[in-house]
Amino acid sequence: MKPQSSPKTYRVKSFGCQMNVYDGERMAELLGERGIQPAPEGEEADLVILNTCHIREKAAEKVYSDIGRLVKAGNKAGKAPLIAVAGCVAQAEGEEIMARAPAVSIVVGPQAYHRLPEMLDTAANGGRATDTDMPAIAKFDALPGRKKRGPSAFLTVQEGCDKFCTYCVVPYTRGAEISRPFAHLVAEAQKLVETGACEITLLGQNVNAWSGEDDKGRKTGLGGLIRTLAEIDGLERIRYTTSHPNDMDDDLIAAHGEVDKLMPYLHLPVQSGSDRVLKAMNRQHTAESYLKLLEQFRAVRPDIALSGDFIVGFPGETEAEFEDTLRIVDEVRYAHSFTFKYSPRPGTPAATMEGQIAAEVMDDRLQRLQARIAHHQFAFNKASVGKTCQVLVERTGKLPGQWLGKSPWLQSVWFESPAAIGDLVEVTLDEAGPNSLMARLRQTITV
Repeated sequence: MKPQSSPKTYRVKSFGCQMNVYDGERMAELLGERGIQPAPEGEEADLVILNTCHIREKAAEKVYSDIGRLVKAGNKAGKAPLIAVAGCVAQAEGEEIMARAPAVSIVVGPQAYHRLPEMLDTAANGGRATDTDMPAIAKFDALPGRKKRGPSAFLTVQEGCDKFCTYCVVPYTRGAEISRPFAHLVAEAQKLVETGACEITLLGQNVNAWSGEDDKGRKTGLGGLIRTLAEIDGLERIRYTTSHPNDMDDDLIAAHGEVDKLMPYLHLPVQSGSDRVLKAMNRQHTAESYLKLLEQFRAVRPDIALSGDFIVGFPGETEAEFEDTLRIVDEVRYAHSFTFKYSPRPGTPAATMEGQIAAEVMDDRLQRLQARIAHHQFAFNKASVGKTCQVLVERTGKLPGQWLGKSPWLQSVWFESPAAIGDLVEVTLDEAGPNSLMARLRQTITV
């Protein structure tokens, strides 16, 4: 059974980080330029793009499982879709995917998806196409103008990583660090606001490594870019993620106390509370230097919500070193965090290190870490009760008349009152749960 030659509908399934979400949106815009429309809900698409993530273990096997499900569904429907594999798994294992999965027509890496239309022409004519080149800036130059995506939008400002943490595949799948030009970012941000976004989250593997020259030819960093974006009329909120401790500078820290539109939220991964483990990870910071950095942020923005990433069970991690991680969690009192069991990635130095930790030990440590983080998250939410703040309405709730959005501290907030998606409303936070807060509407600020 052959796929139809000219797809009319598509579906992009993005996995992993926010940058994959951004890439998925941009691929959708490329397809829209060719008149290919999103498949209606509940209907099979003519073209399915699996936009993959390679961070976790068995990522490639999950891709083959998804491909198998698509083939099975196509056989049942009597019409096989064109299947494209994009993202980091495509970059890392493109040739093997083509060899193992004959149902796949396109394999495209995260720096080459601007060539998707030409590759689609090849696939629609019965051929197969692979592109895993890494010309990042060329990609952005070739992408179409931004389309309406809702009140909150992502904007990739930086890609790639030069840090080479010993557990991580990103430098191999996303390439070296590059910064998009200042003028291009300002123009894209303005376009996003024109199409309805009032909140923009700046993205990068190490977003605070961004640097460039401003409109006057002066060298500037992420803090300077944020100050310029804050001048855009209609842009009410600015966020950024993910940061690296080694790329923080005084101007970005100061911006948190000086730029009202920069939300009081910082995601700054630490990964471990043990200096020995951090050195083995090649993180290039210590627990003490990390904590001092957070003190600087709290000095300029006392109400800032802090978020982190943690890996448990890194090779050689002792129980005492894991306890160091619990101590740093207690000291920081994170409002939110992401936790992972160490996952050996082929080709990374950590994958061959001695002292690989047993799965049951990692499971136990992860559960204990998550319990400790959940305790502090709930405490942060409870401490927010009684505050008046602005919430950006992003979607409807499960019940009639219920609306959900985000507080300045990136908490999920729901309330019951007349509203609309995209409204910026003022609420009083009345009741805290472990993962969200209930609020009472005071007034609508913008519509």
